Amino acid sequence: MGGMSSDNIHGLVLAISSSVFIGSSFIIKKKGLMKAGTTGIRAGEGGYSYLKEPWWWAGMISMIIGEVANFAAYAYSPAILVTPLGALSMIISAVLAHYFLDERLHIFGVVGCALCLVGSTIIVLHAPQETQVKSVKEVWYFATEPRFLVYAFLVLIFVGILIYRYVPLYGGTHLVIYVGICSLMGSLTVMCVKAVGIAMKLSFSGSNQFIYFQTWVFTVLLIPFCLTQLNYLNKALDTFNTAVISPVYYVMFTSLTILASMIMFKNWNHQNATQIVTELSGFVTIFSGTFLLHKTKDMGTPIVGSPKLSDSLTRSPIESPKRPECEISVVVCGGGGGGGRPEC
Repeated sequence: MGGMSSDNIHGLVLAISSSVFIGSSFIIKKKGLMKAGTTGIRAGEGGYSYLKEPWWWAGMISMIIGEVANFAAYAYSPAILVTPLGALSMIISAVLAHYFLDERLHIFGVVGCALCLVGSTIIVLHAPQETQVKSVKEVWYFATEPRFLVYAFLVLIFVGILIYRYVPLYGGTHLVIYVGICSLMGSLTVMCVKAVGIAMKLSFSGSNQFIYFQTWVFTVLLIPFCLTQLNYLNKALDTFNTAVISPVYYVMFTSLTILASMIMFKNWNHQNATQIVTELSGFVTIFSGTFLLHKTKDMGTPIVGSPKLSDSLTRSPIESPKRPECEISVVVCGGGGGGGRPEC
């Protein structure tokens, strides 16, 4: 810590605080979604009764505080320091889900989580430095170049296909659909946040950026991007196990955000062969972890430290624990907040 600048120390503290608030928000919001689902139409089925639930709003406030802290962290420290610390939020979510939502990860799910963390950290640590920008006009120049316009167009088209084609068919059974929409829109949201953040920072320094139309275009685009991201994150939380959503969302969001940043700011022009191979290795590690998470998310064996672990280790492979029918259906259908539980 002694070799770090004061700005980096401030950024580090803000990033850790952000992870605590964001990780907690997943659990608090899901508690609200679960309570709202007992009195109205579930979010996973298109309902919005959670808007009347205080727990959901408490989680929303926690997430906003976390995002503000994360935004401020980027103002003090480089992305190479701040971004990997976002992984702390999924660890916090998994721990809190264990105690407050009674959600469990299979032991191989824990290994998958670790692989996701390692792979994401490799990619982030070896990602190129972002191009420094000093005005909204510079960001506008990068955002309106053909390469980024093509990327943004493809993202919007892909999101549209997911929403109108695949959500009705697979939204309730494949978490990658909801999380994919959140992550794709999130990659565009971050670019808008960066532009608006630069405008605010420069404006507070005495150079008013809100006199330029570019600032307002980024601000207007930010609103629907955020709302879409939030809507489908709620659906994911209401349908699937929180401990699985957190790492998958982190992996996809981080990867797509780095990709968008590389395209927009042309960071890939300064990559050498070693960096590229290292990043590819990181992606392979992430994909391996994600595969393990998907394959083990419905297994009922508790994680290390659970009182039922010894029973699961000594039980015959064909033997299954005696549980109420409703609990069995929860495990089979994918988690404590999952949909599609006809027996219950």
